[in-house]
Amino acid sequence: ALGDRFGRKGALTIGLIIFGSASAISALATSPSQLIVTRAAMGVGAALIMPATLSILANVFPPNERARAIGIWAGLSGAGAAIGPIAGGYLLGHFWWGSVFLLNVPIVIIALIGGRMLVPTSKDPSQAPLDPVGALLSIAGLGALLYAIIEAPIHGWTDTVTIGGFIVAAVFLLAFARWEFRSDHPMLDLRLFKNRQFSAASGSITLVFFAMFGTFFLLTQYLQLVLGYTALQAGVRLLPMAITLMIVAPQSAKFVERFTHRRVVAAGLLIVAIGLGLFSTFGVSTGYLLIAASLVVMAFGMSLTMPPSTTAIMASLPLRKAGVGSAVNDTTRELGGALGVAVLGSLAVSHYSSGIASALAGLPGTAAEVATSSLGGALQVAQEIGGPAGSALALAARTSFVDAAGIALLIGSVVVAAASLMVWIFFPAGEVAHGHGPEEAAPVVDPSLEELSLERG
Repeated sequence: ALGDRFGRKGALTIGLIIFGSASAISALATSPSQLIVTRAAMGVGAALIMPATLSILANVFPPNERARAIGIWAGLSGAGAAIGPIAGGYLLGHFWWGSVFLLNVPIVIIALIGGRMLVPTSKDPSQAPLDPVGALLSIAGLGALLYAIIEAPIHGWTDTVTIGGFIVAAVFLLAFARWEFRSDHPMLDLRLFKNRQFSAASGSITLVFFAMFGTFFLLTQYLQLVLGYTALQAGVRLLPMAITLMIVAPQSAKFVERFTHRRVVAAGLLIVAIGLGLFSTFGVSTGYLLIAASLVVMAFGMSLTMPPSTTAIMASLPLRKAGVGSAVNDTTRELGGALGVAVLGSLAVSHYSSGIASALAGLPGTAAEVATSSLGGALQVAQEIGGPAGSALALAARTSFVDAAGIALLIGSVVVAAASLMVWIFFPAGEVAHGHGPEEAAPVVDPSLEELSLERG
């Protein structure tokens, strides 16, 4: 809706300013509360940036070039998540922790200059009003759901706090659905999900980022706390994923032309599931060769899934509604990532807590509580104990974490494999259906974009 009101270029500019400003303030934050507020502001900025970039691509590139453009976009956005830990690890090793946020500022400045000079203006001529009620209901529902999942290992899955969180989430999400169906201008038109192509593609994106962020959450701890790498060394060891994404994702359109969207997306999800299965086999002393191979397998599957799914989402809607499609695509990515960290993290914590319990006999109550809470806490307690007893506790903690992470990732693998089957069943066969025919109203486009189209054609 903001893209329709200010133009997609305007929404991109506003998002970049908010994101850059919040990043600069985050770098100087002196308390957790300040950091939480500025991080939330960064999220607001990112929520404007990502949909705007994708909807701009949909309007700039003609249909015969759009799939490849989206492939490059998906490859770079996925690679960014893998490259980020390298930059963060370097900055943490040489500067103060806030420098990881300050890095965003020059990038934002370059993006603002480039956007001003190169990005054309386009927007939906029918400016839909905002839906603050829908936004608040969705935030409350998803917030309660994530809270219940994250807190479940601490309170217990059958505790009243956990169950109450799930009930609150269900109430707010049902209220959100009811409001959206009745609203004349819904934030998210749930009727879109009646389109099998739209629903299957959205589910694919959600589960790819579920796997990606859940794996990152566990893998970074594994590399640093189990194998003993520094933050920078751990980040560098994620490079095979970034390289694979940047190489394969732009080529995904060629696979689609030969094998169709359904086959490519289903195969991509299955390969992601295989990658998760490989991760679940890691031990306390696994060699890096297997880690690198697992990263390449998972990234290859993601490269086959993300761009075709995104293209299918965008093709399901009229071109003038590109902002809606890009917003849904971005929402599914963020929701999948949040659920991946919450679900796989909670499963790992639950199994870790039960696995390490036998090694904590004889420890004081406070030390046992710290060691049970996390692998980092257990290693800190082991270091304080020292000697053979401390070494034994450290080994038991690492072993418990590896076993717990393996179980969580194996469950994630089963979920993604099931999603592959569902895509094969529900994703329409043949070419994707395009929702923007000649009868659709054309978007309002900057004259420079029209000149660009004339030059091409």
